[in-house]
Amino acid sequence: MTEHAVLIVGAGPVGLMLAGELALAGVDVAIVERRANQDLAGSRAGGLHSRTIEVLDQRGIADRFLSQGQKAQVAGFAGVRLDISDFPMRHNYGLGLWQNHIERILAGWVAELAVPIYYGREVTGFAQDETGVDVELSAGQRLRVEYLVGCDGGRSVIRKAAGIEFPGWDPTTSSLIAQVEMAEEPELGIHHNAFGIHSFGKLDYEIRDGQVVYKDGGPVGVMVTEEHVGHAGEPTLRDLREALIAVCGTDYGVHSPIWISRFTDMSRQAAAYRDRRILLAGDAAHVHAPDGGQGLNIGVQDAVNLGWKLAQVVNRTSPESLLDTYHAERHPVAARVLRNTMALTALRRPDERTKAVGEVIAELLGMEEPCKRFAAMQSGLDVHYDVGEGHSLLGRRMPDLELVTASGPLRVFSLLHDARPVLLNLGEPGGLDIAPWADRVQLIDAEYRGVWELPAIGEVAAPVAVLIRPDGYVAWTGDQTQVGLADALTTWFGPPTAE
Repeated sequence: MTEHAVLIVGAGPVGLMLAGELALAGVDVAIVERRANQDLAGSRAGGLHSRTIEVLDQRGIADRFLSQGQKAQVAGFAGVRLDISDFPMRHNYGLGLWQNHIERILAGWVAELAVPIYYGREVTGFAQDETGVDVELSAGQRLRVEYLVGCDGGRSVIRKAAGIEFPGWDPTTSSLIAQVEMAEEPELGIHHNAFGIHSFGKLDYEIRDGQVVYKDGGPVGVMVTEEHVGHAGEPTLRDLREALIAVCGTDYGVHSPIWISRFTDMSRQAAAYRDRRILLAGDAAHVHAPDGGQGLNIGVQDAVNLGWKLAQVVNRTSPESLLDTYHAERHPVAARVLRNTMALTALRRPDERTKAVGEVIAELLGMEEPCKRFAAMQSGLDVHYDVGEGHSLLGRRMPDLELVTASGPLRVFSLLHDARPVLLNLGEPGGLDIAPWADRVQLIDAEYRGVWELPAIGEVAAPVAVLIRPDGYVAWTGDQTQVGLADALTTWFGPPTAE
C-alpha cells in the first residue's frame, strides 16, 4: 500500500496551489486527477484578481503569470467597472489569463517541487480512522494517508462520500458556454436584450486602453442565457442552437463544437470545511454563479489559508485544533461571495424594476467611499480574519513594503517565498527575542520609512513589530515589550521549543 501524508483529489488550480504550499513545508503530498493529463477542455475561468496575484507574488511565482496574461482593471459590480489603479499596492490591477494557462503554470511549479500526480485515476471510496484515511482508487490501487483534501469541484465525490451537507439555493437561471465554429461571425462583445445577457469572443485577445480587442480567425467563444433552467444532463449542440435562436434570432450556422458546458446560479456552501481528517477547498466547498470572476480566486486563497496550517499539523508543530481556524476564517469569505453573486445574478434580470435597482447601485458606486469598498471586496483585498482586537492591521493582508535591512533592500513578499512566518522588527535591532520559536519563525530587523496604507481603509499607525503568517496576513502587532507575542506565536505556530 502506497503511503503519503496528504492526498489531494483534483489537479485544478486549487489542488495544485495546495500541493505547492504543502511541498514548500516539506510535507509528503500527492494529487489524484481523473484527467489523463493536465489538458483542460474549455477556457473556464478567465483571470486573476489583485489579491490572488499578491498570493502568487508571496511565493515568488507571480511573474510567471504576469508574463503570459493581460493586465487590466477587472473588478466590477452591477455593470460598474471598479478601478483600483490608485490603490496603494504593487499589483493594483487584475490579470486576464485563461484557466488552462493558469493550471499549466501552476503544474510546472508543482513539478519543480517534485509533487507526484496520479493522472487518469479517481477516488472510488475511503474510510477514515483516528490515525489516517484508507483511500481506494480506480484500477484497485490503495493509498494510506494522514489527511485527504477534496479539491474536486462542485460535484465533489469527497464531500458527498464524507456526508458533509451542502445547503444553499437551487438555480433560477442557466447559461450555455462553448467554443465553436460559426458560418456567420456574430458581433463580438457582451450584449443585453429583453431576453438576458449573451456574449461572443475569441480565445486570443489583447487589452488596449482598457478595451478588449479580439484577434482575427479561430473559433468563437459563446455564452448565452437559456430560456429555461437547463436540465442536469450534458448540453448538446442542439441545445446551443435553440438557445442562440431564442436570444439572437439566429444560430449563426454554429457547428463543430470544441466543447460545450452549462453553468447556473446555483449557490451552495459546505456546512463544514472539515470532517476530522477530510477537508474541502475551492468549488468542493462552495459553488455560485461566475459573476465577478470570484470562484477560482477564492479557491486559490482557500488553499493558501489551509496549506501552512495543515503542514504544521502534519509536521507535529501545531495541534490538530489549528485546522479548525480554516473553516472559521474561510467559510465567512465564501458566504459573502455567495451573497454578492446572488445579488449580481438578480441584477441581470431584464425587467424594468431590476434595471432601476441597478441604476441606483451604479449611482452609489459613483461615490468614492462605496466605490473603494466594493473594489477592495471584489479584488479580495478587504479580507479580515478575526485574530483579536487592536491595531488596524490585525487579521488583514500585510502590505508589500520596501524594507531596508543590514544586508540591503528587500520586499516583504520576498520573505514569504518559502511559506514561513515572519516576525518583522522595525524598532531597535535585536530588541525582540523569539528563541523558543526560532526554528520555525524568521526574525527580520528592518526599517521602513514610508506611509502605512491599506486599500479602502487609508493610512494606519506604523507598528513597531509585525508577526506575519505564511499566507501574508498579520497575526500580531506590538512593540518591544512583546506583550501578547508569545501567545500569538503559540496560537499560530505551535508551542515553544523546550530549551
